[in-house]
Amino acid sequence: MAEKHYYEQFKHTQEYLVPYFQKHIPDFKTFRILEVGCAEGGSLKVFHDLGMCVTGAELEPGRVAIGKNKNPELDIRVMDITDPKILDQLGTYDLIILRDVIEHVFDREAAFSNLQYLSSDHAYLYITFPPKYSAFAGHQQNCRSFLRRIPFLHILPSSMIRKMGKRQKEDPRVIEAIIGNYKNGLTIKRFERYYTKFHFKAVIKELFLIRPIYRIRFGLRPLRFPNIPFIREVCAMGCEYLLQKNDHA
Repeated sequence: MAEKHYYEQFKHTQEYLVPYFQKHIPDFKTFRILEVGCAEGGSLKVFHDLGMCVTGAELEPGRVAIGKNKNPELDIRVMDITDPKILDQLGTYDLIILRDVIEHVFDREAAFSNLQYLSSDHAYLYITFPPKYSAFAGHQQNCRSFLRRIPFLHILPSSMIRKMGKRQKEDPRVIEAIIGNYKNGLTIKRFERYYTKFHFKAVIKELFLIRPIYRIRFGLRPLRFPNIPFIREVCAMGCEYLLQKNDHA
């Protein structure tokens, strides 16, 4: 599974993220990059091979160990973006990437506060996440049984999800994660409040019915979704934001 994740990260960065950043960010290849939730470091490897200065922060020690074993030259560290101590361990960065990470963070106030301090003047944040009420925001695709194909499974009562999981002999940790992902989920409206509060502005924001990562996972072409209040919270499968630090706020 780790090898699959690494390949997905590598290919998506190579085929989508690098062209995206080259298109929207001047002098992108001169930037210092921090990826929060870098997993096995597949994305970092692509940026590193382009000659860029990269750092990875990952919460799970096992994934860090895999990443450092695959690419010892990469600077990947076990870190929590909500921990104030990381400000003493890291410098500032021109681009900080969080791909499908922010929805799992419990203390988002602390996370955005740290992101603000870790951002250089006029730095960019690239953040993606599935809205809380979207069809697969519970990450039920991690199940082994047919439950992985049930949209909006995560919004059902917790007791019902647990019974269904037990009946299908699913890993209880996966079932609890589905329940937790809904409880801690992030709506688009709330996300926009967070980044505004911490003095970031949206340069580009896109909503997707078919997310760009699905090209690698399922061979599907990305399909955008209109930014319609309320409806977007349910129908958009993913959000993609390029934010910039607003130093004059």
